[in-house]
Amino acid sequence: MPRDGETLALTTPIVADGTAQAIPLRRPLFDDLPVGLFGSVMGLMGLAVGWRLAGARHGFTPLIADMIGWTALAAFVALALAYGAKAVTARQAVLSEFRHPIAGNLFGTVPISLLLLPFTLQGLSPRLAATAWILGAAGMLVFAFLIVSRWMGSRHQLAHATPAWIVPVVGLLDVPLAAPSLGLPHMQAVVMFSLSVGLFFAVPLFTLIFARLVFEEPLAPAQRPTLMILVAPFAVGVSSYVATFGRVDAFAEALFFVALFVFAVLAGRLRDLPRCCPFRVSWWAVSFPMAAMAVAALRYAEHAGTMAADILALLLLGLATVTIAGLALRTILGISRGELRELAS
Repeated sequence: MPRDGETLALTTPIVADGTAQAIPLRRPLFDDLPVGLFGSVMGLMGLAVGWRLAGARHGFTPLIADMIGWTALAAFVALALAYGAKAVTARQAVLSEFRHPIAGNLFGTVPISLLLLPFTLQGLSPRLAATAWILGAAGMLVFAFLIVSRWMGSRHQLAHATPAWIVPVVGLLDVPLAAPSLGLPHMQAVVMFSLSVGLFFAVPLFTLIFARLVFEEPLAPAQRPTLMILVAPFAVGVSSYVATFGRVDAFAEALFFVALFVFAVLAGRLRDLPRCCPFRVSWWAVSFPMAAMAVAALRYAEHAGTMAADILALLLLGLATVTIAGLALRTILGISRGELRELAS
């Protein structure tokens, strides 16, 4: 099978001036590229935020956070260009992906990435960071509206209610995260709206997906890593709440403990993943929830001020770092081998 961008030649002859010629055709560029790979940007940016918080509390060099953040920015630019080429050359493939009852939710990873990039862009250009945030917030609000309208406008099978359905909710909860550092006071209503709607929809969606996991057939092996997405609404909810109100109160603590419980359960469920399931792009679904869990733990540790909380936060940060580094290396290796079609399946 030719790789992306390779030329395919038709053997059907065309008579022109008495000679037979072959018509060269070019495969659509990056038609194997799944939109869910933008989840890698989310995971890297979440990890960068975690290392920045750890550096502020424990004195780690800021170079670690900066390197991870710039890697995330480079990954976003590369993916945006590649998926843009796919949208131009394989428009029907993109539309089919968007209309899919499960994969369509992963388009939310694009505006979520834009919402997280300001953590790195702020040091380069505050105006560019604000622009990325505004584009991400607007895109996320529109996307969430479209997806919820789709859910309510047609009948769905319970089997389609997979953890990917959480992505639009997580996207809304990401809107407040970078807002305090951007100096956009006129956006406070947008921040509060996103936090409120995100938290409101998180509970029934979590319940629906939990019911599907209990009463329906187990997820396909390729979808098993997406279970970790169930942690995200609560872990991101902690950081979003703190960013909006500037404090860790009883409600934020409650969100953190719920996230910790769900994370512990799912970590136990996924501990055998490397042995039972071949690597796929869907494995990146574990990256952002793990990074968000580490960030939430670091925020809680700063509030609690205990050694146990600090140890827990650093353990979670270390686990997220090792996991995301492994995912990045395996993805780069697979793409270099021309395995993108297989990894996207």
